[in-house]
Amino acid sequence: MNYREPAELLASAPVLTTGITVFGCEPDEELLFQELAPRLGVLPSITKAALIEANADLAFGNRCVSIGHKHPVPNDALKALSQAGVEYVSTRSIGFNHLDLDYAASVGLEVGNVAYSPDSVADYTLMLILMAVRNAKSMIRRADIHDYRLSEVRGRDLRDLTVGVVGTGRIGSAVLDRLRGFGCRVVAFDNRPKTSADYFQLEELLHVSDVITLHTPLTAETHHLLNGRRIAQLKPGAFVVNTGRGALIDTEALAAALESGHLGGAALDVLEGEEGVFYADHSNKPIESTLLLRLQALPNVLVSPHTAYYTDRALRDMVENSLANCLNFESRKHHE
Repeated sequence: MNYREPAELLASAPVLTTGITVFGCEPDEELLFQELAPRLGVLPSITKAALIEANADLAFGNRCVSIGHKHPVPNDALKALSQAGVEYVSTRSIGFNHLDLDYAASVGLEVGNVAYSPDSVADYTLMLILMAVRNAKSMIRRADIHDYRLSEVRGRDLRDLTVGVVGTGRIGSAVLDRLRGFGCRVVAFDNRPKTSADYFQLEELLHVSDVITLHTPLTAETHHLLNGRRIAQLKPGAFVVNTGRGALIDTEALAAALESGHLGGAALDVLEGEEGVFYADHSNKPIESTLLLRLQALPNVLVSPHTAYYTDRALRDMVENSLANCLNFESRKHHE
């Protein structure tokens, strides 16, 4: 899906009256659905609960549903949607890795994703890169306990580094644009080069980069794209930044490389096994992910809870595009 500005979206949406069931709707999303849906002639039925088989009948009477990305969608829930008369599922995310597209198609469901401004993730990526190379986690932790001495490890100037951008779609390209303003050398890898950049093969990029930042979709081919062998090829002291999907990295291999001192640090907004951990308060209950605990124990590893996308503009884009997906589907059905 190509990103469209909200004004363009609202102007071009078909004028229809239709219903849509919204699953996994957070309070801030609900406010936007309640504001925007009436303008587009959509009657939203909203539930905070994530889609499961037991609540799929909430969609009865509507051909379209909108789902969140924070919870995996089981196949039995997709089947139940189809049995309830649903024909179209709009996921409020760019990625599809939380549901089985082939199974959805086999039970008669068309699935669409949404696009949103790439600026939210691109800005956040630059923040993480700068925090990583300036040892921000260690400095903030010390300042929080009123230890204001300088760190034993000096930071790095970004202009002196080579940054490797893996994946140059909308977000990766926006990261490239921002990096050029810092005067650093920027190299890129993509199976289908899409923008003006200095493209390298992946192994060559790993050898020359001081910072690796990941922006490729998660597919069967890109699962553990940064595996143990490739992590070993990284320059000593290199930094790894991931705002894409957690499973792009073999997390066990990454943790081992960080603990051994081979890598200079990591900044991770996504993590393998984040489901059931991120987006919940675990301050008073144990964390079962030993890998997460290992990473967070390291002074040179930043972890944030899949929040790079989370800005006013991006959230509004997601809701508007999810509504537009359903309207466009209904319009096609109306003209068949």
